Order: sequence, then C-alpha cells, then structure tokens
Amino acid sequence: MRSTPDKATDFEKTSKPAPGPEHRRSFVIKAIALACGAIATLSPFAAGVWTYLDPLRRQSKASTFIRVVSLGSIPDDGIPRLFPIVSDRLDAWTGFPSEPIGAVYLSRENGSPQVKALSAICPHAGCFVGISAPSDCFRCPCHNSSFTLSGAMIQPSPSPREMDTLDCQIDESGQVLVKWENFYTGIATKVPRA
Repeated sequence: MRSTPDKATDFEKTSKPAPGPEHRRSFVIKAIALACGAIATLSPFAAGVWTYLDPLRRQSKASTFIRVVSLGSIPDDGIPRLFPIVSDRLDAWTGFPSEPIGAVYLSRENGSPQVKALSAICPHAGCFVGISAPSDCFRCPCHNSSFTLSGAMIQPSPSPREMDTLDCQIDESGQVLVKWENFYTGIATKVPRA
C-alpha cells in the first residue's frame, strides 16, 4: 500500500471538465426552451388584455340619422305619435342587429312637410313619457313632470328643462330620418352623451 496519494487520480476526481461544446449546446437548448415557454405563456395573456381593453379605446361613433318611418305615416294633425328607433347596437363586444334603441314622438302640422321630433325620454330622470289623453299633454310617470304637446314644460315640474328635440330630415324617397341622441338627464342644459 502506498501512503502517498496518486496525484493524477485525485486531480481527476476534484477537477471539473472544461466547458466544451456539449455544455454550450445544453445552455442554448435550455435558453430556447425558456424563451418558447415564455412566449407560449404570455401570448394568451397579452391577447386577453388586448381584447379586454380594445373596446375601451375605441371612440364612440358620432350620431347618425336613422330611418324611422315614411312621411305619409305621420298624420298632419299636429298630434305627436310615438315611433321606435330601431338600429344595430354594439355593447362592447356583442352586437345586436335591428334592436329598438329608443323612441321618438313625431308630429307635423296641417299639410306641412316639416316634421318635429321629440325624444320620448324625460329630461328629469330618464323615464319614458307618455301622452295623457284627458289633459292633452306629455306626462312622466316617474315624478309627474308635465310637458305640452310641443315639448314645453308645464309648471310646477321637477324637470330641469323642456323635452329634448332631435334633428330630423326627409330624404328623397319620403322617409323621415331622425338623428338619435341620448342626453344627460337632471341638468338644465341639453348635453349629448358620448
């Protein structure tokens, strides 16, 4: 037996091999696997965040004229008639084709082609107003706001302003087009919602 250790065998046992091509290949493979895993993990997350935030970044489109009814369907007796506003509606991600989005009172005077449009939404709290037959006026069932058939307030009234008028026009085919807008309720000035 030898008392002195063999230097060659001790050196082989304690020393690590110099990094060679095998060690570098294993590092590159691990780095590529890590990058692929990160892409596979973050891609659905990024797509989800994009989808969630996309409708919030879109600007609401400006109000457009919506075809409501033909001019011949509105009697020229000066009494307002209620007509639905039907249009495609987009609620963030979901589209609703040809859905009622509001209502409008249309009226015209004797023989006149001019049409007056009043929103059927009460400017006080946003309830739908109806025509009260006995008193020939508009009445809001929520808080008893009253308006003349031309849309003016009847005092006393909790409503801060008259009924909201809407722009309307008649196209060459005799269709009545109304520029549908929702307005803020409870304030004295008519401010359109975005």
